[in-house]
Amino acid sequence: MTAARRDRRSARGSTRGRALVRWFRRRARPLPWRRHPDPYRTWVAEVLLQQTRVEQAAPYFERFVRRFPSVRALARASEAQVLKVWEGAGYYARARHLRSAARRVAARPGGALPRSIEELEALPGVGPYIARAIASLAFGAPVVALEANGLRVAARWSLERGDVRRSAVRRRLERRLLAELPSRSPGTFNEALMELGETICRPVAPACGRCPVAGRCRAYRELDDPATLPRRRGHAPRPLVRAAVVALEADGRWLVQPRPRRGLLGGLWEFPGGKIAPDERPPAAAARELREETGLAAPSLVPVGVVRHAYSHFAVELHVFRGRLARRVPPRNARARWLTAESFARRPRPRATEKVVALLRATAHRSGGGAPPGSGSRPGRTRASAPAAAALRRRRSPPRGTIA
Repeated sequence: MTAARRDRRSARGSTRGRALVRWFRRRARPLPWRRHPDPYRTWVAEVLLQQTRVEQAAPYFERFVRRFPSVRALARASEAQVLKVWEGAGYYARARHLRSAARRVAARPGGALPRSIEELEALPGVGPYIARAIASLAFGAPVVALEANGLRVAARWSLERGDVRRSAVRRRLERRLLAELPSRSPGTFNEALMELGETICRPVAPACGRCPVAGRCRAYRELDDPATLPRRRGHAPRPLVRAAVVALEADGRWLVQPRPRRGLLGGLWEFPGGKIAPDERPPAAAARELREETGLAAPSLVPVGVVRHAYSHFAVELHVFRGRLARRVPPRNARARWLTAESFARRPRPRATEKVVALLRATAHRSGGGAPPGSGSRPGRTRASAPAAAALRRRRSPPRGTIA
């Protein structure tokens, strides 16, 4: 084979790679980040898709780029504004990192995203996968952007029986995908690989009959069930955390406070509360947490109900109590605030707090007391008492970055 012929073959990629690209160009879903693509929109989309399923990410993406249509617009925003627009998407550190990185990018000459993988990885929140995805999808770099869907597809194509969580196995699969990569359209190939994994080569019950490259897949040809690859470990049940939450009211306002900036749900606003000790009853825990966090005590705390919410690694059971004071008293926590309904609704809040607000509003309505302070939660939220398992049953495709 002549050198010129080898170069032409490298530019085209493998037969399987070319077939995958042709399929994608005909069948790609009309996702919002594929309309009017540019490096900034690609970056925002990939950050969202790291921990959010495609069908859930789409409305958050549209809301985010409508409010912050450019790197400069995002760099000018306050952290609270960014967190509020991100509200509901979860994993809020992603939003904080996006803003911090945007401020760095806006300070560069020309205010444009860097093109090299090394410079991209130096930005807050940009790891190896996102850096390669931006370099490939936005700038045409001939690299493989390897995430959960690509790992799964590559493992089935090559009948890889190793644990894809191991770095040696990942490197082996990356080398195999590089051999498939057409240098003329590496971004299209990477996006096609993700699309195939999200829509056809699914973790369970893959639709091999609709796969454009099934005939070139070893798992399809050699296994009774291609879904047995990649090998999966069993998932331990989520631990349950029981906590007490106090909605303390005075003069038509609620006492609320922001969480610490570092850690889970950093910077989001919520009601005072905390974990229930193993030998403690919920009413006692509610009074203790209110006293420890704010220095205040209510004459009586009335139980309202229980809210359940699931995070990625644990679930919470929030016992909600309402308390009233005759007048507003300055709390010991300097960051806590007495807020009106409208002001609290404008602050970024965790999904669990949205459920607590919905429960308070529902119980106030049933008792004929009218809407309570802070009842400005947006319509369409999940009901306060809906079990987290119901949301999990609706799962259709895994988020990028999750090995399934």
